Amino acid sequence: MAPALEAVEFDGSSSSLKRVCVMDAGGCLGSSLVYSLLQRGYFVHAAVQSRVEMESMERRIVDNKNVRVFHTDPMDYQSIVEALEGCFGLFYSFEPQFDQPSYDELMAEMEVRAAHNVLEACAQTDTIDKVVFTSSATAVFWRDPSDSTPSLGDFDERNWSNVNFCKKFKLWHGLSKTLTEKTAWALAMDRGVSMVSINAGLLLSPDLTVTHPYLKGAAEMYKDGVFVTVDLKFLVDSHICIYEDSSAYGRYLCFNHVINSNEDAVNLAQILLPADISSLPPSMMVGENKMMPQRISNKKLNKLMANFEGGATLSATE
Repeated sequence: MAPALEAVEFDGSSSSLKRVCVMDAGGCLGSSLVYSLLQRGYFVHAAVQSRVEMESMERRIVDNKNVRVFHTDPMDYQSIVEALEGCFGLFYSFEPQFDQPSYDELMAEMEVRAAHNVLEACAQTDTIDKVVFTSSATAVFWRDPSDSTPSLGDFDERNWSNVNFCKKFKLWHGLSKTLTEKTAWALAMDRGVSMVSINAGLLLSPDLTVTHPYLKGAAEMYKDGVFVTVDLKFLVDSHICIYEDSSAYGRYLCFNHVINSNEDAVNLAQILLPADISSLPPSMMVGENKMMPQRISNKKLNKLMANFEGGATLSATE
């Protein structure tokens, strides 16, 4: 059973005067963000996508006067506007249920429409100063090996996944996150919305399973040295740091571990497939513990977070 979100007394700091919205607050990342923001003295609008999530969140907030829960459908523009009313910032993420075998090109269209609605609503909300937009590392590293245009160096925030390559090999997660983030950036620049995006690695959440669409192409990620993961606390701290730091800009690759050895691969497999790790590609399982060269960089984020002091993070299992 999840713990109640206890009330936090405002301490007079600048952050305690801010009201922010967390969209998809019912998910693992969103609910942890709500908890951490409350601990830092924010007033939070927790926007959830289903009535079940809304009832669960309302049970947890108990008598906390610093949070309001909203039922917000990303496809319903008006419900987004209502959740944003009076807020200075938005933390936006969109993660459908991955236990359904329907993550395909249509999901990309849905995510694009949702992002368009959210950014348009932000543009129409006078109080919004900043949007922290959660994207994925899969919007960075998928490219056609035959394409001679990209640099042969490490991947960083300047890189974008090749949309046609993603379509050709049915890398729907990469396709969806690339198209969605590009849509968000185009609208943010056109409407004058201040936005920063976080391109997160695979989130090692308690409910992670082998069916997660991020994992399609895992063997190729491993061989290319771009198979990256992120812990929940690090991801939450990164979001808050980027929101609070006025110098944050553009895109930030966010991860704190690279799967680039057989040992790493086996350890991950034991999380995803505790009863059977035989389905992992042979290249990730056999032979000596060979280290694959890391070819993706998060130096930009590490520099920004050098002096950031994070707080406690609510575990999804608590």
